[in-house]
Amino acid sequence: MSTSITRFFHHQFDLKYGCNPHQNPAAIYSLQNRELPFEVLNGKPGYINLLDAMNSWQLVQELDKTADLPAAASFKHVSPAGAAVAVPLDDTLKQVYECSQQELSDLATAYIRARGADPMSSFGDFIALSRTVDTATAQIIKPAVSDGIIAPDYAPEALEILKAKKKGSYVILKVNPGYLAPDMEYREVFGVGFAQKSNDLVLGEDNLFQHIPTEIKDMPTDAKRNLILAAVTLKYTQSNSVGYALDGQMIGIGAGQQSRIDCTKLAGKKAENWFLRQHPKVLGLPFKSEIKRVERTNARVCYIEGDMTAREMDAWQQNFNSVPPALTDEEKSSWLEKMSRVCLASDAFFPFRDNIDQASKRGVSYIVQPGGSVRDDDVIQAANDYGMVMAFSKIRLFHH
Repeated sequence: MSTSITRFFHHQFDLKYGCNPHQNPAAIYSLQNRELPFEVLNGKPGYINLLDAMNSWQLVQELDKTADLPAAASFKHVSPAGAAVAVPLDDTLKQVYECSQQELSDLATAYIRARGADPMSSFGDFIALSRTVDTATAQIIKPAVSDGIIAPDYAPEALEILKAKKKGSYVILKVNPGYLAPDMEYREVFGVGFAQKSNDLVLGEDNLFQHIPTEIKDMPTDAKRNLILAAVTLKYTQSNSVGYALDGQMIGIGAGQQSRIDCTKLAGKKAENWFLRQHPKVLGLPFKSEIKRVERTNARVCYIEGDMTAREMDAWQQNFNSVPPALTDEEKSSWLEKMSRVCLASDAFFPFRDNIDQASKRGVSYIVQPGGSVRDDDVIQAANDYGMVMAFSKIRLFHH
């Protein structure tokens, strides 16, 4: 780092490399006269690990304060694959997430929800937890394929369980929960420095739901909680972003798409897959006893999507004691019609009503978005056509 830059930043420690192995040297710096907000308890974090850690910690800390519930996030490549608060799981979701026989603390429940929403995307995640990691949560994390974790503290037994992951190299960060970000944040790209005020706006009922332009205006408490969850999640998701939420967890996140309708479709497809994993035929797939959890998860998604080549189909069938009957399009459509009470947030306004049309296919009943499009009237009319409640927050949540 140049001498002019080190007047403002203090070198803390070197990294193995940057985003890619050829981007070396790489290091972590803190602002002058400020300590890092975390300490490394185990492992050697990488560049992307720490980007995930800093973003995900802010997300779960904000969710915890807003919902007054333990919060968890599963991050991949600087966007959440899942995020959730500790809402109890019903028996069906316990079966979907394969945790029926496990002890579930509130924090463990939050992480199971965050990890379970999109498990294929969460493969190799960086975990953020808003409260002290207990033994029950560590036991849930123990078999998961994960790169690291950030939390405010760890119970002694939980810490030992996590230290044993990845042959002792699992990255464990202890964050200072009292650390306050500076008023300004800085970055450099291609020799150009950027500065902006930190996005310290706290999202909640006071600013998200003040203007409801739809004909139906009643918004129950659980819908508000889910919309706050979705909005806070998108605040730390690479834009453009759209997210679906239900029962205290994100069930579909569309991140980093240039087109907002692509975000809505991508997140909606993830939400559909999440819901279809609860179909009785999916829950009843006759796996061989030796098939591991990761392979079971992948096989269920392949079964739902059904777009395998002949060779892929042959390999897929090796997971089962007997070849299961296909999940037909009619069965999928019939099951998806049961989706309801889903909440949807967008980090910027919907420019066309097609986003609402897409949302209607995934059981969306409640929406929060900034508003401000020249076609707001068309979007409001679309929400009215489907009997949705939509709030205009007037708060854009772009994140890059």
